[in-house]
Amino acid sequence: MIKLQVIGNLGKDCVTNTVNGKNVINFNVAHTEKFKDAQGNQKDKTIWVDCAYWTERTGIAPYLRKGTQVYVEGTPEVRTYPKNDGTTGASLTLRVLSVQLLGGRAEGGEGGGYNAGNSGYNSGGGYNAAPAQTASAPAAGGNESYDDLPF
Repeated sequence: MIKLQVIGNLGKDCVTNTVNGKNVINFNVAHTEKFKDAQGNQKDKTIWVDCAYWTERTGIAPYLRKGTQVYVEGTPEVRTYPKNDGTTGASLTLRVLSVQLLGGRAEGGEGGGYNAGNSGYNSGGGYNAAPAQTASAPAAGGNESYDDLPF
């Protein structure tokens, strides 16, 4: 088995579909590496990974928003396709086995405002932690816990 691990940010909000009666969450992750070329100039190289997460547990989908940093693990596949200029292009896809939410962007509401570390969701278990709460006032009862998930 070949396993691929990716840490990066989501390029756009995920899309949840049903294919042949099974749920799939599609999203893409970008990882950017910084390096210096032979002349000493700072360069960036971004690799995009298209991800397909086949799962019955779609509760993570609202948290997979543009800009959110994730750790994704699964089995890779390279797909080729014909480009408009007649050449062949290739894309890296990942059949996701597990995904962990590492955080999100703090500015401008990108990433859904979610910014908790070590929160995750995987195909074998469930959530490892509750999402961060941003309430400015205590709940009406005062003693209610934020540990309960709505799904």
